[in-house]
Amino acid sequence: MHPPHAVSRLRSTRLERSTRPFLARGGPKGERCGGCRLILSHCLCALRPVVATRAGVCLIMAEHEALKPSNTGWLIADVVPDTLAFGWARTEVDPALLAVLADPQWQPYLVFPGEFVAPERVITHLPDQHRAAEGKRPLFILLDATWPEARKIFKKSPYLNHLPVLSLAPEQLSRYRLRRSRRDDHLCTSEVAALCLSLAGETLAAQTLEAYLEVFTGHYLRAKQQLKPDWEGEPHQRLRALRLP
Repeated sequence: MHPPHAVSRLRSTRLERSTRPFLARGGPKGERCGGCRLILSHCLCALRPVVATRAGVCLIMAEHEALKPSNTGWLIADVVPDTLAFGWARTEVDPALLAVLADPQWQPYLVFPGEFVAPERVITHLPDQHRAAEGKRPLFILLDATWPEARKIFKKSPYLNHLPVLSLAPEQLSRYRLRRSRRDDHLCTSEVAALCLSLAGETLAAQTLEAYLEVFTGHYLRAKQQLKPDWEGEPHQRLRALRLP
């Protein structure tokens, strides 16, 4: 059993603060695994891959994201050990988040579309020194929210204004099937993290996160359709192959 990660701890904090229960559709009584948030018959905790990385991920999460079973920031925290997660509020900022942004071991990059940012802040690739072992470790700041919420967080978080903005130009359209977006090129948080890890030279972690997302999506949808998990399907085989020594 893995210890609770940052998103799991944030979820627990959100539940403790809630004045009414957060109900997600699930089994006969809504039972879901505390480790993967799927109904018990489709639990994938035994498949969780952990890949050591130099790069880290910092999730700034909208109010209810940590509570949603379909949230993919959780998958990032499953795979990448140095994943941090903070809830966002318009009127205050967690001092622990400010401490992370000021930590000299990290070079933070705010990941956001460059079209909404002053050109002098935008980069499209990581400087070589932040890909190398002797440089600062890259820390990717991801706004884990719906697109309207993410734009609001970006505009109303002045403590992020000094950070360089990493603008991604993904060549692939989103394959995420659990929530609808008006634009096919809007990637889910896990897909964005995989692209960032790839830019940082973390190829194994990026490929693992992509495969893990496919497995999670398959389990989630088959549970919703009341179908058994396809344990021998291509996503499972790909994830197993990546986990081999």
